[in-house]
Amino acid sequence: MQQEFLIAARPDLQSAREQWLKALAGERRLSALTVDAYERDTRQFFQFLTGHCGGAPGISDIKDLRPADLRAFLASRRSGGAGARTLGRGLAGIRSLLRFMERKGLVNAAGAAALRAPKQPKSLPKPLTAIDARRVVSGDEQLAEEPWVAARNAAVLTLLYGSGLRISEALGLTGLDLSSPSDTVLRITGKGGKTRLVPVLPVALQAVAEYRKLCPYHLGPETPLFRGTRGGPLNPAIIQREMQKLRSALNLPDTATPHALRHSFATHLLGRGGDLRTIQELLGHASLSTTQVYTGVDTARLLEIYEAAHPRA
Repeated sequence: MQQEFLIAARPDLQSAREQWLKALAGERRLSALTVDAYERDTRQFFQFLTGHCGGAPGISDIKDLRPADLRAFLASRRSGGAGARTLGRGLAGIRSLLRFMERKGLVNAAGAAALRAPKQPKSLPKPLTAIDARRVVSGDEQLAEEPWVAARNAAVLTLLYGSGLRISEALGLTGLDLSSPSDTVLRITGKGGKTRLVPVLPVALQAVAEYRKLCPYHLGPETPLFRGTRGGPLNPAIIQREMQKLRSALNLPDTATPHALRHSFATHLLGRGGDLRTIQELLGHASLSTTQVYTGVDTARLLEIYEAAHPRA
């Protein structure tokens, strides 16, 4: 990965960085995309230090890195057009590298720890309209040629919208789940190992039952419920691609993603009078403040309607 690029650093710092990147991928099991982003961010940091320090940096140059040095780096990235999220991720990568080196007794990471991350802009989730959400989860709208694959996609999407599941939670279900018409509640283990109970709508049970009837593979109690075309566990990327096709076919915005169905679940419940505490429990949010973002979504939608309909708006 990083060998493809010329790293502006002395061999001792290059070696430490190489060990850190391997630890991220191997020991911490971060995704390849995250490791690539951290590789790119630290490479840019070393390039900045080359000009800042008057030569390729080594461990001795970052041994006692000051907050002012990091602020100068963030300022240079901001002047190059980097936004707050990019800057925040870059600082997180540098901190991770310095903490790794600090544990080996090579540097002091206090300077990086003392620097506040750039304030992140608050962005509201982008839910689908109720009409569009129903079209997306409809079995009749699925584009797969094989009937069982179309039924599978409809079942997964219906669970995302009907129960507010994350895609990983839906694809983590086993053959034992939703195997009977009486299975009207799912026990879901979400982020942080937090378990919650989620009701399942009759339409979702019906969609799963239709998929089970058509699926050519044996769905044992300990095996994945949703299968790929070769019988293995269904990859989330497959559902994301199917959603992309649906966006094109149904003329939906780019924000119409599988996760947007979870946002739609919460927003539509709130719009119909659901209370925040209940929605928090259904979504599995650890903090009510995370759920409160949906009040902003609902208010924003009301303002859109008002501005479009009021004669003096």
